[in-house]
Amino acid sequence: MKFTHISSEEFKINTWSGGTTTQLFIYPPTANYQQQNFNFRLSSATVEIEESTFTLLPRVSRKLIILEGNITINHKNHYSKQLKKWDIDSFEGNWETSSIGKCTDFNLMTTGNTSSDLSFLKLGKGKNINYELENQWDWVFIYVGGGKLDVNIKDRLQHLKTGDLFVIKDVISSMVKITCSENSELVISKIKI
Repeated sequence: MKFTHISSEEFKINTWSGGTTTQLFIYPPTANYQQQNFNFRLSSATVEIEESTFTLLPRVSRKLIILEGNITINHKNHYSKQLKKWDIDSFEGNWETSSIGKCTDFNLMTTGNTSSDLSFLKLGKGKNINYELENQWDWVFIYVGGGKLDVNIKDRLQHLKTGDLFVIKDVISSMVKITCSENSELVISKIKI
Protein backbone atom coordinates (compact mmCIF):
# COMPACT_ATOMS: atom_id res chain seq x y z
CA MET A 1 0.00 0.00 0.00
CA LYS A 2 1.37 3.39 -1.01
CA PHE A 3 0.12 6.82 -0.01
CA THR A 4 0.84 10.40 -1.03
CA HIS A 5 -0.21 13.80 0.31
CA ILE A 6 -0.73 16.40 -2.43
CA SER A 7 -0.99 19.95 -1.10
CA SER A 8 -3.51 22.41 -2.55
CA GLU A 9 -0.61 24.66 -3.63
CA GLU A 10 0.54 21.98 -6.10
CA PHE A 11 -2.66 22.03 -8.17
CA LYS A 12 -3.00 24.06 -11.35
CA ILE A 13 -6.17 26.14 -11.73
CA ASN A 14 -7.56 26.70 -15.24
CA THR A 15 -10.51 28.70 -16.48
CA TRP A 16 -13.49 27.34 -18.35
CA SER A 17 -16.47 29.22 -19.83
CA GLY A 18 -18.35 29.21 -16.52
CA GLY A 19 -15.61 29.61 -13.90
CA THR A 20 -12.47 27.77 -12.82
CA THR A 21 -11.44 24.12 -12.75
CA THR A 22 -8.67 22.38 -10.82
CA GLN A 23 -7.41 18.96 -11.88
CA LEU A 24 -6.62 17.06 -8.68
CA PHE A 25 -5.58 13.71 -10.12
CA ILE A 26 -5.56 11.89 -13.43
CA TYR A 27 -4.65 8.27 -14.14
CA PRO A 28 -2.59 7.18 -15.87
CA PRO A 29 -0.36 10.22 -15.17
CA THR A 30 0.47 10.48 -18.89
CA ALA A 31 -3.23 10.85 -19.76
CA ASN A 32 -4.64 14.06 -21.20
CA TYR A 33 -8.07 15.34 -20.20
CA GLN A 34 -8.79 16.88 -23.61
CA GLN A 35 -7.99 13.57 -25.32
CA GLN A 36 -10.16 11.68 -22.79
CA ASN A 37 -7.56 8.88 -22.62
CA PHE A 38 -7.74 8.51 -18.84
CA ASN A 39 -9.04 5.66 -16.67
CA PHE A 40 -10.19 8.18 -14.07
CA ARG A 41 -9.89 11.87 -13.21
CA LEU A 42 -10.65 13.88 -10.08
CA SER A 43 -11.27 17.62 -10.27
CA SER A 44 -12.98 20.50 -8.54
CA ALA A 45 -14.71 23.35 -10.34
CA THR A 46 -16.47 26.60 -9.63
CA VAL A 47 -19.61 27.58 -11.53
CA GLU A 48 -19.62 31.39 -11.40
CA ILE A 49 -22.34 32.17 -13.95
CA GLU A 50 -26.05 31.64 -13.44
CA GLU A 51 -26.51 29.30 -16.42
CA SER A 52 -23.84 26.93 -17.71
CA THR A 53 -23.53 24.08 -20.19
CA PHE A 54 -21.41 21.06 -19.34
CA THR A 55 -18.76 19.87 -21.78
CA LEU A 56 -19.84 16.78 -23.72
CA LEU A 57 -17.58 13.86 -22.75
CA PRO A 58 -18.46 10.75 -24.78
CA ARG A 59 -17.44 7.42 -23.15
CA VAL A 60 -17.02 9.11 -19.74
CA SER A 61 -19.16 8.35 -16.68
CA ARG A 62 -19.43 11.19 -14.16
CA LYS A 63 -20.17 11.58 -10.48
CA LEU A 64 -20.54 15.09 -9.09
CA ILE A 65 -20.89 16.29 -5.49
CA ILE A 66 -21.76 19.85 -4.49
CA LEU A 67 -19.26 21.39 -2.02
CA GLU A 68 -20.79 24.88 -1.81
CA GLY A 69 -23.92 26.52 -3.20
CA ASN A 70 -26.74 24.81 -5.05
CA ILE A 71 -27.79 24.24 -8.63
CA THR A 72 -30.56 22.78 -10.69
CA ILE A 73 -29.00 20.25 -13.04
CA ASN A 74 -30.81 19.34 -16.25
CA HIS A 75 -29.93 16.23 -18.25
CA LYS A 76 -31.86 16.69 -21.52
CA ASN A 77 -34.22 13.75 -22.21
CA HIS A 78 -33.28 12.15 -18.86
CA TYR A 79 -34.14 14.18 -15.73
CA SER A 80 -33.68 17.45 -13.84
CA LYS A 81 -33.07 17.82 -10.13
CA GLN A 82 -31.94 20.28 -7.49
CA LEU A 83 -28.53 19.68 -5.96
CA LYS A 84 -27.53 21.34 -2.70
CA LYS A 85 -24.43 20.96 -0.57
CA TRP A 86 -23.35 17.29 -0.31
CA ASP A 87 -25.85 16.06 -2.90
CA ILE A 88 -24.40 13.64 -5.46
CA ASP A 89 -25.48 13.11 -9.05
CA SER A 90 -24.27 10.34 -11.39
CA PHE A 91 -24.64 10.73 -15.15
CA GLU A 92 -23.06 9.96 -18.50
CA GLY A 93 -20.74 12.44 -20.16
CA ASN A 94 -22.51 12.17 -23.52
CA TRP A 95 -25.75 13.47 -22.03
CA GLU A 96 -26.63 17.07 -22.89
CA THR A 97 -26.29 18.62 -19.44
CA SER A 98 -26.78 22.17 -18.23
CA SER A 99 -27.23 23.84 -14.86
CA ILE A 100 -28.76 26.90 -13.29
CA GLY A 101 -27.16 28.35 -10.17
CA LYS A 102 -23.69 28.90 -8.78
CA CYS A 103 -21.62 26.34 -6.89
CA THR A 104 -18.30 24.70 -6.20
CA ASP A 105 -18.31 21.01 -7.05
CA PHE A 106 -16.11 17.92 -6.98
CA ASN A 107 -16.04 15.71 -10.08
CA LEU A 108 -15.11 12.06 -10.45
CA MET A 109 -14.83 10.86 -14.05
CA THR A 110 -14.23 7.27 -15.17
CA THR A 111 -13.93 5.49 -18.50
CA GLY A 112 -14.17 1.89 -19.71
CA ASN A 113 -14.63 -0.74 -17.00
CA THR A 114 -13.31 1.50 -14.22
CA SER A 115 -15.81 1.53 -11.33
CA SER A 116 -16.09 4.12 -8.58
CA ASP A 117 -17.83 5.22 -5.42
CA LEU A 118 -18.20 8.78 -4.14
CA SER A 119 -19.23 9.79 -0.61
CA PHE A 120 -18.65 12.50 1.96
CA LEU A 121 -17.85 12.79 5.67
CA LYS A 122 -18.60 15.77 7.87
CA LEU A 123 -16.60 15.71 11.12
CA GLY A 124 -16.62 18.14 14.04
CA LYS A 125 -13.58 19.73 15.68
CA GLY A 126 -11.83 17.23 17.97
CA LYS A 127 -13.61 14.28 16.36
CA ASN A 128 -11.62 11.05 15.88
CA ILE A 129 -12.73 8.23 13.59
CA ASN A 130 -11.24 5.05 12.25
CA TYR A 131 -12.00 4.90 8.54
CA GLU A 132 -11.93 1.37 7.15
CA LEU A 133 -10.09 0.74 3.89
CA GLU A 134 -11.47 -2.18 1.89
CA ASN A 135 -9.17 -4.11 -0.42
CA GLN A 136 -11.88 -4.38 -3.10
CA TRP A 137 -10.71 -0.92 -4.26
CA ASP A 138 -7.40 -0.14 -6.01
CA TRP A 139 -7.36 3.53 -4.98
CA VAL A 140 -8.90 5.62 -2.19
CA PHE A 141 -8.75 9.43 -2.25
CA ILE A 142 -9.54 11.75 0.66
CA TYR A 143 -10.16 15.34 -0.50
CA VAL A 144 -10.46 18.05 2.15
CA GLY A 145 -13.36 20.25 1.10
CA GLY A 146 -12.92 22.30 4.28
CA GLY A 147 -11.10 22.18 7.59
CA LYS A 148 -7.87 20.78 9.03
CA LEU A 149 -7.16 17.23 10.09
CA ASP A 150 -4.52 14.61 10.70
CA VAL A 151 -4.50 11.28 8.91
CA ASN A 152 -2.60 8.44 10.57
CA ILE A 153 -1.93 5.46 8.33
CA LYS A 154 0.59 2.72 9.15
CA ASP A 155 1.84 4.92 12.06
CA ARG A 156 2.71 7.75 9.67
CA LEU A 157 1.01 11.07 10.37
CA GLN A 158 -0.05 13.46 7.60
CA HIS A 159 -1.42 16.97 8.24
CA LEU A 160 -4.12 17.98 5.73
CA LYS A 161 -5.90 21.28 5.16
CA THR A 162 -8.63 22.65 2.88
CA GLY A 163 -7.96 21.76 -0.75
CA ASP A 164 -5.44 18.97 -0.02
CA LEU A 165 -5.72 15.47 -1.47
CA PHE A 166 -4.58 12.27 0.26
CA VAL A 167 -3.97 9.40 -2.18
CA ILE A 168 -3.91 5.72 -1.18
CA LYS A 169 -2.87 3.24 -3.88
CA ASP A 170 -2.83 -0.59 -3.86
CA VAL A 171 -5.32 -0.59 -1.00
CA ILE A 172 -5.19 -3.37 1.58
CA SER A 173 -7.76 -3.89 4.33
CA SER A 174 -6.73 -1.61 7.19
CA MET A 175 -7.79 1.41 9.23
CA VAL A 176 -6.98 5.06 8.73
CA LYS A 177 -7.29 7.19 11.85
CA ILE A 178 -8.66 10.66 11.12
CA THR A 179 -8.42 13.39 13.80
CA CYS A 180 -9.95 16.81 13.11
CA SER A 181 -8.38 19.97 14.56
CA GLU A 182 -11.19 22.01 12.94
CA ASN A 183 -14.68 21.22 11.67
CA SER A 184 -13.89 19.30 8.49
CA GLU A 185 -15.66 18.20 5.32
CA LEU A 186 -14.17 15.31 3.34
CA VAL A 187 -14.95 13.80 -0.04
CA ILE A 188 -14.03 10.10 -0.31
CA SER A 189 -13.47 8.65 -3.79
CA LYS A 190 -12.88 4.93 -4.34
CA ILE A 191 -11.67 3.52 -7.65
CA LYS A 192 -11.42 -0.01 -9.09
CA ILE A 193 -9.67 -0.39 -12.43
